[in-house]
Amino acid sequence: MRVPGVRPGVAAGVTGLALSSMLVVAPGAAADPQTAPSPSHKPTTKPTHKPTTKPSHKPSTKPSSKPSDKPSDKPAGQPQVTCSNPPVGLPASAITQQPWAQARLDFEKVWAVTKGNGIKVAVVDSGIDTRNPQLRGKVVAKIGPDDGNVRDCPGHGTPIAGIIAATDMRDKNVPFFGVVPDVQLLDAKFTSSASSDTDKSLADAIKWSVDKGARVINVSADSPKTPWLGEAVRYAQARDVLIVAAAGNAKDQSKALPAYPADYPGVLSVAAVDAQGSISNFSNIRSRIDVSAPGQGVTSIFGKGYAVGTLDGTSFGAPYAAGVAALVRARHPRLTYQQVINRMEITAEGSIGTGSGYGMINPLQAVTALVDPNARPTQKKARAGLAGAVNIAPVPPADHRTRNIAMSVAGGSLGLALVVAFGGAVIPIGRRRGWRPAKARIPHEATGGQE
Repeated sequence: MRVPGVRPGVAAGVTGLALSSMLVVAPGAAADPQTAPSPSHKPTTKPTHKPTTKPSHKPSTKPSSKPSDKPSDKPAGQPQVTCSNPPVGLPASAITQQPWAQARLDFEKVWAVTKGNGIKVAVVDSGIDTRNPQLRGKVVAKIGPDDGNVRDCPGHGTPIAGIIAATDMRDKNVPFFGVVPDVQLLDAKFTSSASSDTDKSLADAIKWSVDKGARVINVSADSPKTPWLGEAVRYAQARDVLIVAAAGNAKDQSKALPAYPADYPGVLSVAAVDAQGSISNFSNIRSRIDVSAPGQGVTSIFGKGYAVGTLDGTSFGAPYAAGVAALVRARHPRLTYQQVINRMEITAEGSIGTGSGYGMINPLQAVTALVDPNARPTQKKARAGLAGAVNIAPVPPADHRTRNIAMSVAGGSLGLALVVAFGGAVIPIGRRRGWRPAKARIPHEATGGQE
């Protein structure tokens, strides 16, 4: 099983499991976001140094090859190993402007309608480090062992959780925040610094998440197709739980294999795009793809601090989609998991193309568009090996009933009402400005590994 990358080119296990991401963090001491100074200079939306296939300093997130315990339904806290080199992020002051993914998706427009209250989202990953103030109080249940002094020694699950649910702390000069800040998080840790992970532990973590009441499960990991993983996916689907999974990373697309659980039917499979809207060259095009999301040059929480514009991988696209799915489930609680997937596909921005699915997720349209609950996308999904792009159904008009709710929630604020009311016009215009989520650039070599 593979967890699509913790550090550039570093696999997180020796039995086939891998985390779907690469991480480059510039050396620097983490600072409490509450004490961060105001931004003072213009930043870029790309890392300040060119990412390489090696970390810029001694890797602190490479797990060992010792076997892990099977996740059990009891609180973590029995140290098995001390994390000798815990994740160290940059201070919040290093985030000198709104991260590009936030600016592009503009999901805070949806907050006048819902912030996800009442929804539980599970993060099936390497653990969630809640030392950062933006994650404090978010985790309501957890499994898996602590790494002694640190919950998330690999430093992979914490950025995922941050993208989904980090508290809005702009009043304390922190530009970064999560998609759906009012959800509760389930920390379904199945990999650690002391583990060689098994496909079975991933499956167990998915089932645990279902039993704990998750409505959305984020899996930023890929595995071979196994009976127990397939059974865990069916277990979730039978209980109307939506699994969102990273499509996986491929160093060589010609040798890539479909990633699971992303390739299972009924799982929302997510590809990665860069700030220009093109499919990232490492995003695995052999997996079945439903939608695309920001997954290159991403910013999120890392340890006590932050990784600023240096997170690459489909791992970081999946939580954006999971966050949007949570918003949809909060706003439309009667929709089944498949209807949520259909809605996100129908309202996605762009056209079908190799490796991009139905296009870029569109938070505002996914939540507010008038869509028949039984509607399905009008075109067949892009299959591995198909070239070009196929037009999809136009984005439906904004739901004016939702607009009225937004007015009420905003206390009659004309500004917020107009944001939602004109969402149907603003978002499609973005396409005409050249956003190209369906155009793939697939070189022979890509950052990250396909083990």
